[in-house]
Amino acid sequence: MKQKYILASLAIMFSIGAFAQGGTVSPYSQYALGEVAQKGGGLNQGMNGLGIGLHRSYLVNPLNPASYASVDSLTMLFDMGISGQFTSYNENGKKDRTKTGNFEYVLASFRLSNIMGLSFGILPMTNVGYSYSTTTRLDPQNAVVTTHSGDGGLHQVYVGAGVRPVKPLSVGVNVGYVWGGYDRMVLGASGSTINTLSKNYSATVNSYSLDFGLQYDHPIGKTDLLTIGLTYGLGHKLGADATCKVISTNSTVSKADTTVTTVSDALELPHTFGAGFTYMHGNTWLIGADAQVQLWNKTAFPDYVNGQYTLRNDFLDNSYRFTVGGEYCPRWNSRNLLQRIRYRFGAGYTTPYYKINGQEGPRQISATIGFGIPIANSYISRTSLYFPFLNISAQYVNNRASGLIKENGFRINIGLTFNERWFAKWKVE
Repeated sequence: MKQKYILASLAIMFSIGAFAQGGTVSPYSQYALGEVAQKGGGLNQGMNGLGIGLHRSYLVNPLNPASYASVDSLTMLFDMGISGQFTSYNENGKKDRTKTGNFEYVLASFRLSNIMGLSFGILPMTNVGYSYSTTTRLDPQNAVVTTHSGDGGLHQVYVGAGVRPVKPLSVGVNVGYVWGGYDRMVLGASGSTINTLSKNYSATVNSYSLDFGLQYDHPIGKTDLLTIGLTYGLGHKLGADATCKVISTNSTVSKADTTVTTVSDALELPHTFGAGFTYMHGNTWLIGADAQVQLWNKTAFPDYVNGQYTLRNDFLDNSYRFTVGGEYCPRWNSRNLLQRIRYRFGAGYTTPYYKINGQEGPRQISATIGFGIPIANSYISRTSLYFPFLNISAQYVNNRASGLIKENGFRINIGLTFNERWFAKWKVE
């Protein structure tokens, strides 16, 4: 067991380094805190991020900490995942393609007592990663080339607990350490002049996150179960200063003029509210839906406008996310592998949380299909629910807004859930 704890710790430390590399190449990640990451483990990803009203005894669901109260009493759960994404871009007939990969998450959960479960892990929050250039022609012979680049993002290590004080009701909380930041640069240069102008934006975050959850179970008949979930994420200042460094360089005299402006306590997280439900028919199928709002319009963000670097209150807007999803397993205890696979699906719609030149950013439409493939081993029979699972999902994402870059992404998520029976008492005859 000690060796397994060591392996879990090494997986978490490795993922911390992997997260620092970022997981996007979208030019839209240059705005605000970056591209908001889709959280959750392999089960959630297979249903396009569904999870507020979901709990399973043999899978980890970090989207609602109340779900930890349902973890199996004999099992230690580990869930790790990676992703790869192919994205195409289209703007005024000009096209491009990119690809990227990332280590997504590490999750773990186990039972502390008859009414309490514990979870810990690492999840992404936002991603920043882009590099592109634009050309503005001054006259037939001269043009200004502006290069935009950036990387970074926010990530969190969390510890959470879920408690079931009375049988139909569970409550929970995630407490996280948030770290990361961003480095962005805009560099303008002209072949006809000897001057270049660059703006460098940076911030470093070391703060916390606090998320609460509630789930209520309502049995219907002998086999069906309706679960209703609510979540709340605390919005607060991140205690991070944002810096803008403007550098004007004259290559003839080898002189650079630098102006540095710092906005204190510039970054913050929004208050987040979520509600959802799932309807489960035994171990055969479930369907569900989530709705979530992030109150970004209550937050400000630093921006460079008219030679001034200052906080703006009109740059961000509330973001709404709607998700539907489900899962179907023909016969979980069948000898036929195809009958035991858990077939998953989901779809979602998300509105942007930032504006571009006063215009609403791109809205997002996504759809997912996924598979939970049980992996038999020497001590888990085919009639058990507690298989290790290979979770595979494919997601299509479309980002689109009038007059802006159109993105079409195809994302593959691969995760592995280990169900280790650490706490069983073995009988010797």
